[in-house]
Amino acid sequence: MSMAMASSSNGVVRLGLKKQRLGFKTVHGAPRSYRHFGEIGIGSPPQNFTVIFDTGSSNLWIPSSHCHFSVACFFHSRYCSANSSTYTEIGKPCKINYGSGMILGFFSEDNIKVGDLVVKNQIFAEAVREGSVILTLASFDGILGLGFQDISVGNVAPLWHSMLQQSLLAEKVFSFWFNKDPSVNEGGEIVFGGIDPRHFKGQHIYVPVVRRGYWQIELEDFLIADQPTGFCINCSAIVDSGTSFIAGPSATVTKINDAIGAKGFANLECKKVISQYGDIMWQLLLSGLQPDKLCSNIGVCSFNGSHAQSGDIEMVVEQKREMHNDTRVGQGLLCAACELIVVWIQTELKQDKTEGQAIEYVNKLCETLPNPTTQLAVDCAEIPIMPNVSFVIGNKSFDLGPQQYILRVEQDHVTFCISGFIALDVPVSPPHGPLWILGEIFMEAYHTVFDFGNLRVGFAEAT
Repeated sequence: MSMAMASSSNGVVRLGLKKQRLGFKTVHGAPRSYRHFGEIGIGSPPQNFTVIFDTGSSNLWIPSSHCHFSVACFFHSRYCSANSSTYTEIGKPCKINYGSGMILGFFSEDNIKVGDLVVKNQIFAEAVREGSVILTLASFDGILGLGFQDISVGNVAPLWHSMLQQSLLAEKVFSFWFNKDPSVNEGGEIVFGGIDPRHFKGQHIYVPVVRRGYWQIELEDFLIADQPTGFCINCSAIVDSGTSFIAGPSATVTKINDAIGAKGFANLECKKVISQYGDIMWQLLLSGLQPDKLCSNIGVCSFNGSHAQSGDIEMVVEQKREMHNDTRVGQGLLCAACELIVVWIQTELKQDKTEGQAIEYVNKLCETLPNPTTQLAVDCAEIPIMPNVSFVIGNKSFDLGPQQYILRVEQDHVTFCISGFIALDVPVSPPHGPLWILGEIFMEAYHTVFDFGNLRVGFAEAT
């Protein structure tokens, strides 16, 4: 498939993107169900590859001509170093993990062509094993990471960083526009070195990067139907162009899916905890017991405190599939359910609900607890009456309507609608709060600027 035209002038490169229509085969690999990809060239003369431009990772990799035993390689273009006059051998082995799989390979060095720009002596990975059926089915060959060098496997400088070092860009920025029109094949545009004013209106709201590695920003609040959820204290969000969905804490995602009528499985552990311990949990919270000690006090969790504390979120974007698979010592399914219920009961207490009302509501939330392996379906006919959801960033509310956060997927010429929200729980240490992932659903609504020169991210309404 040919890519949209690329253009370059005065240190600004505009590269058109194509998109892959979502179907159940691509959605099943969520949350990293790629949809947008563009073309680059590697070597001299350039060998062309389609890649995902992914702000949630930092390495560039493509299939290698030395990949003989991985089925995925035979379905994609493969780089042949023998055909490039600018190739330099490195040979150091590497492993790069993603939510939907991993690749094994080795590092090489060659020139990379993006539009009319040529980045010289860029280190990248040649994949000799691609460990995921998702990669076999994908319409792209590899991934071009746009995160920071801090999280790069092998400490390799990302391609965009090399562009800056070689003074190829007019400004130290790159920006994304994703086409919201599902009826066309044009997927959008990535611009290196500038911003395309045709694809947004108004002014960008800029917020600082709060933690380097990923493009991580502060998230001040999250609203459902203009009402605060009470779940966002010291929240942050990673802006991730390589993720189709929006990922957030289980407690909040469950409330969202309840509000939009998403159908999930009845979580037996959740119902078991509320039926056996609901009354005592209510009484203990009323008495002022510290919430993060409640589940251990009643014997559901085997230690005194909530999740294991860790400030290390390295590789979290690559681990987004591990949504509810709790393998930490002392953390069973009942314990995880108990901790969710504590959060929900706290919210009901703050709203002056009675115990009966709170227990009834928690039971209802248990029914829609997100499934760890698949998304939740909604009634397509109900989309017009679903509530807006809003993210407060930089003191501004960024709204998403149901037409934006509900994904339509096709299977055998039948259209299904699924929630664009999936659950992600990441252990963090105070003062850090819950972590969100803002993927393509958010970026389709808001033109996004990644400003390395000022270490900030900007959003404006996309057109």
